[in-house]
Amino acid sequence: MAEAIVSTAPAAEDAATAAVAALAISEGAENKSESKSESKSERAGQAVTGTSEETVDAAAPPGELAASSVVPPHRSHDPAHNQKRTDPFMFGQRFLTAEDDVFEYNAWDHVETDDAFKEYAEKQYALQRSAPVSDFDKSRFNADPAKWWNLFYKNNTANFFKDRKWLQQEFPVLDRVCQPDAGPATILEIGAGAGNTAFPILARNRNPQLRIHACDFSKTAVDVMRADAAYDSRFMQADVWDVAATGDDQALPPGLGPASVDVAILVFIFSALSPSQWRQAVANVARVVKPGGTVCFRDYGRGDLAQVRFRRGRYLDENFYIRGDGTRVYFFDQDELVDIWTRAPAGGDAAAAAAATEAPSGAADGASDQNAGEALFELENMGVDRRLIVNRAMKLKMYRCWLQGRFRRK
Repeated sequence: MAEAIVSTAPAAEDAATAAVAALAISEGAENKSESKSESKSERAGQAVTGTSEETVDAAAPPGELAASSVVPPHRSHDPAHNQKRTDPFMFGQRFLTAEDDVFEYNAWDHVETDDAFKEYAEKQYALQRSAPVSDFDKSRFNADPAKWWNLFYKNNTANFFKDRKWLQQEFPVLDRVCQPDAGPATILEIGAGAGNTAFPILARNRNPQLRIHACDFSKTAVDVMRADAAYDSRFMQADVWDVAATGDDQALPPGLGPASVDVAILVFIFSALSPSQWRQAVANVARVVKPGGTVCFRDYGRGDLAQVRFRRGRYLDENFYIRGDGTRVYFFDQDELVDIWTRAPAGGDAAAAAAATEAPSGAADGASDQNAGEALFELENMGVDRRLIVNRAMKLKMYRCWLQGRFRRK
């Protein structure tokens, strides 16, 4: 079965369907295609560099440039808007205006989906719901998700995802703790995979007292990290840990105590969890992060082309899918994500209550007296990174959407 991800340039439903068929992606390559898109356009929301052009009017006298033939300057042609932006959560500065030719560049920032794509997406969602994963397969994929990620990293090793060198630009706290005079600091990366986040941070680190803990629930991924030439046990420790694990003996990553982490990183990992695991995961993160510590978060947004392209037999639940390689993925709404991280624990939420009331070593005075009914985190920043990627040769438009957040441990 083939799966595809696109919207057409101008707006006809039949053209959209034809474009989807033309850009179909095989099920077996689905994850790789998604990663390549993510790797190229995930990077810090950077705009693609472009240059202004001048054309000569054939009717103009030789040696003269007809004034009307000069492309008028606008935001797309202003070099100032084609530079890599420096402010976090800005996500690029190439804005698409009514005067622009959408196919002039490969990518545009902050572009909402057009009506044709929205209509096509709704039909795709209806098709997905009409043919969900069987109960047998749902149980098979949900029972042991680590199994499928072990197979994934066995097949793809360390070369599948590109290094996320943009993270310190998006989350300046990661740069601050790497400074020579930053003092003792601990970073925990959750869902570290093959180390594509941890290793770039380690490479730029100048703090002799920084410690990076990179955890993943895939043992194969951890083995890949430990075998990498960049792995330096003086500053880095890689371990198997399931962020949604239950039980006090598994609630903390190996080598870390309660309230011992300054910065926790969750990049494209929360989407791999079942919605039923979210509260436990948040509670476990809260248990290990210091009061005042930071959570750096990035993941898939609702309506991303990776969601729209799923076909029959991939729907696990609303906005929750199984990929061709057996790994799961959820697509978040902005308000939903904020609620997950900042909602006060409900009565009977033992995991969150334990995280809130546990007396952590080294915690600020009074931290152990926190009301178990209070939220564990507060929102510092949340952004929606929308990108329009175009195929200029085929005249196709592809919409990407990611959510990026920063949360503070109370």
